Amino acid sequence: MLPFYKKYWRTAFDIGLIVLTVYLIMFTFSHIYRIAAPIIFALVIFVFIEPLAKRLNKWGVKKSIASGISIVLLTLVILALFSGAAFLITKQGTDLINKFPMYQKILTQQISVIANELQHQIGKLPSDINLVESSKEFLQSISGKIGEWIRLGLESLVGYFSTVTNFVFNLAIGVVLAYFLSIEIKSWKKITSEKTPRTFKIAFQFLRENVFKGIATYIKAQAKLISVTFIVIFIALLILNVKGAFTFSLVAAFFDILPLLGVSTLFIPWITYLFIVGQTSLALWLTALWLVVVLTRQILEPKITGNSLGVSAFTMFSFMIISLSLFGFAGVIISPILVILLKSLYDQGYLHTWIRAPLDEFDDIPVSPTIDPTSKDSKEN
Repeated sequence: MLPFYKKYWRTAFDIGLIVLTVYLIMFTFSHIYRIAAPIIFALVIFVFIEPLAKRLNKWGVKKSIASGISIVLLTLVILALFSGAAFLITKQGTDLINKFPMYQKILTQQISVIANELQHQIGKLPSDINLVESSKEFLQSISGKIGEWIRLGLESLVGYFSTVTNFVFNLAIGVVLAYFLSIEIKSWKKITSEKTPRTFKIAFQFLRENVFKGIATYIKAQAKLISVTFIVIFIALLILNVKGAFTFSLVAAFFDILPLLGVSTLFIPWITYLFIVGQTSLALWLTALWLVVVLTRQILEPKITGNSLGVSAFTMFSFMIISLSLFGFAGVIISPILVILLKSLYDQGYLHTWIRAPLDEFDDIPVSPTIDPTSKDSKEN
């Protein structure tokens, strides 16, 4: 073991420093998010209101008035979306939760009918074979657990939308801060341009070109795909006259966000339940809808998303789960940025420069980042 440690200790030390740096960044961001969530909201809101405010300002409208118009329009849109979604989800979700015991009872009764039919069909088997009874008990147990999981999930979802006081408070403060930031943005840009050290400027330029643009492209692409999923499912459920269509469509869109899960997480248990309880017609229509949604996403995703991130879904989802466990919701926010940053650093050879790999262990090592011969640093060397 001693030769192994001698050969890899430098590499392990370098990797440990990078892991420690990532951990400290996430730890710091999680604390900043807890104590300064309105400021983070303000920065996000500013990104949305500034294009309109800037355009109105170019048309001759005073910047304070232009920022006010932009912030009012955005606030009205946010309030309309959140109020409508919260109302529909609370109403339809509560109805589904109240009806779950009935659905579970129907499922249990249907399983009993199927089990009795099986008992009748294989009644000639020896009496010491309790396969049917065991299967019946097993299926009833599984149905009860699945019903309980779904009920708890819906209760959590309804509870989340019913208790958003803290979020709304932070969002309201963020709107006010975004307004002032939009008015003062020129002075802030001047201060940062004059006072920011050159090293930080280079780092920010790298982040903007290699990370932020990729994330923005990815978010836009996923928003388009999720919107298509939600609209198709919502319209189809309305046509099929399914109660709680909005809630089902929103839950499907939520699962569509998550890598490796997708809308199948909702549709497969739902379709299975309908087949068991005898609603074959609706089950077949939902199966057709599920296939259409999955195939549509498979066709559109390569065209819309392309290679905007270059990070596998498994890697991204795994890192988000770990970040959620360690740092809560703040970890979910910052984790995609760090994953894409590490990917960009690897692609451009910076990690190869920072991590001293053992000799004679790798045949293909990324090329180190080259220095522009026309740059100031090159001339000084």
